[in-house]
Amino acid sequence: MTCQKTSHIFTKIVFKPLHTNLFNIVLLSFFLTLGCANIYSQDTNKKKKAINASIQPDSTKTTTIDSVKVDSIKPKKAFLDGKVRYKAKDYAKIDQKRKLITLYNEAELYYQDVELKSGIIVLDYEKSEVYAGRLKDSAGVYTQYPNFKQGASAVEPDSIRFNFKTKKALIWNSRSEQGEFRIKASITKKENDSVYFLKGARFTTAKDVDNPEYYFQTNKVKFIPGKKVITGLTNMVIADVPTPIALPFAYFPMSSEKSISGLILPSYNDSNTRGFSLQNGGYYFALSDNYDLTVLGDYYTNGSYAMRFESAYAKRYKYRGNINIRFENLISSERGYPDYSRQNIYNIQWSHSKDTKSSPNSSFSASVNMGSSKYFKQSINQANIGSNLNNTLSSSVSYSKTFNTLPQIRTSLTATHSQNTQTEVINMTLPTLEASVDRIYPFAGKNGVKKGFIKNINFQYNLSGKNSIVTTDSLFFKPQMFDDAKIGAKHSIPISTNFKLFKYFSASTTANYQEVWQTKTIQKLYDADQNKVIDKTVNGFDAYRTYSFSSSLGTTIYGTFNFGEDKKIKSIRHVMRPSISYGYTPSFDKYYDTYSADATGATMKEYSRFEGGIFGAPGNNNSNIIGFDLSNTFEAKVTDKDSTKTEPKKIMLLNNLNFSTSYNFNADGITSFAWQPLRVSGGTQLLENKMNINFGATLNPYAIDNAGKQMNVFNIDNGGSLFRMTSANMTLNYSISNKEKSKKDDSNSQNTRNGGREDDLFGRSTDLNDQRKSQFDGSEEEDNEITQFFNAKLPWDMTLAYSLTYGNAMRENKIIGNSIMISANMDITPKWKGGISTGYDFVQKGVTFTQLRFERDLLSWRMDFNWTPIGPYSNWNFFIGIKSGVLSDIKWNKRSTINR
Repeated sequence: MTCQKTSHIFTKIVFKPLHTNLFNIVLLSFFLTLGCANIYSQDTNKKKKAINASIQPDSTKTTTIDSVKVDSIKPKKAFLDGKVRYKAKDYAKIDQKRKLITLYNEAELYYQDVELKSGIIVLDYEKSEVYAGRLKDSAGVYTQYPNFKQGASAVEPDSIRFNFKTKKALIWNSRSEQGEFRIKASITKKENDSVYFLKGARFTTAKDVDNPEYYFQTNKVKFIPGKKVITGLTNMVIADVPTPIALPFAYFPMSSEKSISGLILPSYNDSNTRGFSLQNGGYYFALSDNYDLTVLGDYYTNGSYAMRFESAYAKRYKYRGNINIRFENLISSERGYPDYSRQNIYNIQWSHSKDTKSSPNSSFSASVNMGSSKYFKQSINQANIGSNLNNTLSSSVSYSKTFNTLPQIRTSLTATHSQNTQTEVINMTLPTLEASVDRIYPFAGKNGVKKGFIKNINFQYNLSGKNSIVTTDSLFFKPQMFDDAKIGAKHSIPISTNFKLFKYFSASTTANYQEVWQTKTIQKLYDADQNKVIDKTVNGFDAYRTYSFSSSLGTTIYGTFNFGEDKKIKSIRHVMRPSISYGYTPSFDKYYDTYSADATGATMKEYSRFEGGIFGAPGNNNSNIIGFDLSNTFEAKVTDKDSTKTEPKKIMLLNNLNFSTSYNFNADGITSFAWQPLRVSGGTQLLENKMNINFGATLNPYAIDNAGKQMNVFNIDNGGSLFRMTSANMTLNYSISNKEKSKKDDSNSQNTRNGGREDDLFGRSTDLNDQRKSQFDGSEEEDNEITQFFNAKLPWDMTLAYSLTYGNAMRENKIIGNSIMISANMDITPKWKGGISTGYDFVQKGVTFTQLRFERDLLSWRMDFNWTPIGPYSNWNFFIGIKSGVLSDIKWNKRSTINR
């Protein structure tokens, strides 16, 4: 029986749930139309009865007039247990004679989370088979390919045939996705609910599975959805050209988990000093959803080796961080040769941050970068040039907590580390305790209003306790480093107030009391046997107490110079903030003793037993200093270039222009001078705030003699000018770009973490462990569709830094520093990127650090090359590999050893 054509036909069917997996998305959809036992349509009841009568055998139906008899034959169980919706654009036809149901043109079928769309769907309920296929349009082109979706999984074949009794299926030219993999097979056979066999299959991570840049071709595949793929002979094909790269069999893990454990294949390299090597090989452990572990290693044939342990961890709304531990055993040359050397270097990095929402009253953070001073200069597996040029490594681990008492109490516990990679001197505090009690206003009224001198009087309490250690690289974390540890604490109670004076002046005054505790002091003695003065350490508690007084007075003066509304520059505004300060600290000579400086005892010198302590020794001279400061800002109102704007445009001429000096009333003119040099500093921004200019100069009012020693004579009285410029400096930074910086631009983050610069004036760092990421923007390249080259936008950026330093402290009158650094990056073509970092030192007359960078986007692949052609860190690095993480081991990396 044939039904009439309708634009939309909807049917409800009950379906028995099946096991769901990737290919069951295809198969499950056809079960939905096979409910031959019960079919309900929107037609008349007469039509419903006719359909049911034609499907169900007569023997299953018994009727009487007087009584209801129970049928002895059990009815067949319905195939469908759920609600189904389907529709077709042209028609839904039921052929009762041939036992077929046909949906034609834009046929759609929905069941639970399954969605099926196809050009034609045919059900043969007598043979228990279903078929779905494509249609051919008027031009002879196939359209409306079957599309099966279940959740995030999808299969797109040319056609499919399925037998719902045997639950076996044949799928032609199926296309599916498994994670980053895209799979196409000429014929797919479903053996059961969990095993599939594929013939003529290709695997690729390219976006276009029908025309990929590369793929792995194999004829025999066993596929277990969500678990693994096992293949026979597998050959790699690039640009439809078979390559010699082939494996007798291949194994691809498939998992719905975000990450799985697995091997990391090493890369091959060679070195003139260490021989052949395998680098960056190891194992990745996906320990849990909250943390993981990567173990990597290098090995050279001369015996050198390296180990690295990297772990990242995170807990949502709680914390996140990562730990890197690196160790290298470096051997140069061969044993017995004069240039043979062996050394161990290491580096530890830890970064931790806590989500402020997890505990608003406490915080914990860590930023650690410590280890061998020569690590970044001698490491065989680092390409962070900015780190090589850095002279300081620093670390900080801190915990703070706020107690919401009245008054509020803040505490913090911090461990710090500072390491000079040139001198190999290490300064550590293990730990530093800071505590403070919030300001208390004893004379403020109950209403809390603080107005006037008396009501603004306040005091607070501060505590600073330290355990300070100074050691060297060779003694780091050895028992000797703790022998000279210094422990001390400083208590301070500042009492201050502020008030208005004569309406326009802001005044403040402070009196500060300090008490310092130490566990070690010194005693200076002359040792006749050694014929020199020695410092004897005295263990035991000791303390000293000091007090000081300071006050300041300042105001703000505004001035406007109007040039007229018809002028381009309408007005200039000048803001001055002059201030004067005074500080007095008495002499605490009671904490000073004398010692004999020679064997005769005739020469006596003063010293304090607190010298060399964490907080220093108290002063033995009165400090009676008055200071003068003047800060200025200049801004202008100009006519806006945009004629539609009615208001003038404000521009900043000088962000700041500062003058500062001081006068010491107790200066003796020999060891100290009354007037301190005048310091001038300023800065401004030009070119729409893209160029920053900062400058400074030191002007000394005193003259110097022929030996370059400062005299207690003003320079103007010695035949010179009012001031003698002893130094000056200027820095200029300019950044320009035609693209917006990515919010997650972390391409130089590792370089910054190692102590390098945030910009790329010293080049871009290269992550040798994972080179799938672009060295330009820090993320995997997106494949942009380029239609015409001349219509493509080619992003670029440039950073320029210029530094000029003048020195004249001893009449040398010369430029002691004059250098420029430039970094530029550009998309040479839509698929080619290039960059350069270089500079020139005009004093040393030489090119500074230079790096050339090139990168090619090969769609599924990425190729880059960076080259440092000159200098002590000259090297080159070439990489080509697949971007996808699942095939990241398919790569070729070749690089030279950095010359040191």
